[in-house]
Amino acid sequence: MKNRPHPVLAAISGLALAVMATSVAAEPIPEQAVIDAQKVWGEGIVAIAKVHADGGDYAARAAEHVKDLYAYGETSVMFKPTLASEDQFRETFEEALSCFIGQDGTEDKGFAISGWTKVRWESNGIYTNDTSAMAMGNYYFTAPDGSETKVEYTFGYVLVDGELRINLHH
Repeated sequence: MKNRPHPVLAAISGLALAVMATSVAAEPIPEQAVIDAQKVWGEGIVAIAKVHADGGDYAARAAEHVKDLYAYGETSVMFKPTLASEDQFRETFEEALSCFIGQDGTEDKGFAISGWTKVRWESNGIYTNDTSAMAMGNYYFTAPDGSETKVEYTFGYVLVDGELRINLHH
């Protein structure tokens, strides 16, 4: 007689393995990570504006901002700048950079060099899972005179080497 596992014991063992596999699934990205990423993005916009106002290399600072915060080179990025109407979508790093610092011969005037002194976020909602996150709401850009400009946003994020990177900006 061959040694065969009891059918009930085999089923219970299989169920136990399935439960254990489910329990070790990755945790969702914390909402605070999205809030922190938003803060870093806003601080980057203010930093670009300050470097520009101080006569520094704002293009290098903006390139660092895009490189560090967006997922260009890692995955597709869907970026639709708020005021873009001629070239509505920015699929490349260079196109995104143009939006932030402007480029002669394009509609881009340099959003990030407009002198913003603060960025304030009001999220309508944040969704996360174990590999991506989305947030939607309004952000407010403070001008040097203290006035605020309200803009609607939707941002999507993916994990790249353990860091959130923007793969959707609208």
